[in-house]
Amino acid sequence: MPTGEDSPPALPMFGREGEIGGAEADQAWIAVIQKMDEAYAELISQQVELEAKNAALEEAQGFIAGLLGAMTDVLIACDLSGRVEQVNRAAERAFGQRAEALLERPLAELLDAASPTSAADVLATMASRARMADREFFLATPDGPQPVAVNGALRFDPRGRAVGVVLVGRPIGELKQAYSDLASAHEHLKRTQQQLVHAEKMASLGRLVAGVAHELNNPISFVYGNAHALKRYVDRLMGYLDAVHAGDAGTAAKARAALRVDRALADIPSAFAGMLEGAERVRDIVADLRRFSSDRREARAPVDLAAVVRSALDWVAKSQMPDLETRVDLPDDFSTIGHPGHIHQVVMNLVQNAIDAMEGRPVPRLDIHGSRTGDALVLEVRDRGPGLSPEALGRVFDPFFTTKPVGKGTGLGLSICYRIVEEHEGRLTVENAAGGGAVATLALPTAPGRRMEGER
Repeated sequence: MPTGEDSPPALPMFGREGEIGGAEADQAWIAVIQKMDEAYAELISQQVELEAKNAALEEAQGFIAGLLGAMTDVLIACDLSGRVEQVNRAAERAFGQRAEALLERPLAELLDAASPTSAADVLATMASRARMADREFFLATPDGPQPVAVNGALRFDPRGRAVGVVLVGRPIGELKQAYSDLASAHEHLKRTQQQLVHAEKMASLGRLVAGVAHELNNPISFVYGNAHALKRYVDRLMGYLDAVHAGDAGTAAKARAALRVDRALADIPSAFAGMLEGAERVRDIVADLRRFSSDRREARAPVDLAAVVRSALDWVAKSQMPDLETRVDLPDDFSTIGHPGHIHQVVMNLVQNAIDAMEGRPVPRLDIHGSRTGDALVLEVRDRGPGLSPEALGRVFDPFFTTKPVGKGTGLGLSICYRIVEEHEGRLTVENAAGGGAVATLALPTAPGRRMEGER
């Protein structure tokens, strides 16, 4: 290309290429700056996130520390060799030392020598990968051995490797004391119940004294009257024997007629029979009374429920309500199994309640019916009284509840009877009867070996 003086000097290619290279450099710097801004923004975001995580971690640590501090159970964390790594405040209080003094100590030093579970037992259990549940330990505390119930398990790191043992112990000294107090209260309650049963029985005996006296009066009068008759007969026989010994047959014959020896000889067997019957009756009454008043827990034995009903009627009904009409319908074989005195007490109480319910009624009548149903005996005692209100029916077995006037009853009779029947695996119910009055139904197991009529 031609050139001249007026022509501008030609620009070197380098300069033009430099201009192009400078623009690219600017773009590169801009890209770098943008990347730096992005990195800085990301760094700021990560820092904010890290600070939030640190805050959450501090909060979690504070929460865990608060939980450990609030725990009433003793917590001890050990490594796999049994050295203490962490304890809580409950452990500090139990051992009377700060946590710093307890760390790095062998677990064996924290347990009393008499502890049922030793540190070696803990390590052996953990080595088998088993858990400990309610194992009894004795901690070595300044106040002496402290019993605790311990649960233990292995502690794992985030990678799932076993790194230690965690033991949590609950002091059981107070629990043992509570159990002891509960057992003592239970024994006291049982003694009180026995005393109530005995008191109610004695109260029943007091009401039965008149009936027993009436029953005893008849057989004793047999013995008393026949004893006087025998005394007179003995006097006559002695006079007759004196005449016989005199050797005069005529005199003996006159004495025999005058002393009515033949009549005396004829009356002697009946007099002795009457005395024997009266004595046997007294013996039976005394035996029934002893069975009823016995407070011994004798072994269970067969009990003739029909005989119990008859003695209850003799002792209670005849003396307290002479004009009472009784209708008794009982099977011939009506035997149950149980404690005779307690069953006697239940039947006496049912008869007594029925008679009390009919006090003042114009035509009192007591119906007693017995039957056998399967393996059970069922005895129904029905009175002709006014019956029971709905409230009374719902509370008839409650202790100290009674519909009788003050001083007439304690309210314990049916409650105690209900418990006695339950102990005999029976059932006792009270309800109003159709047509008026109330009926008490007693069901008891049949004595073993007894069968219903017609069974083979």
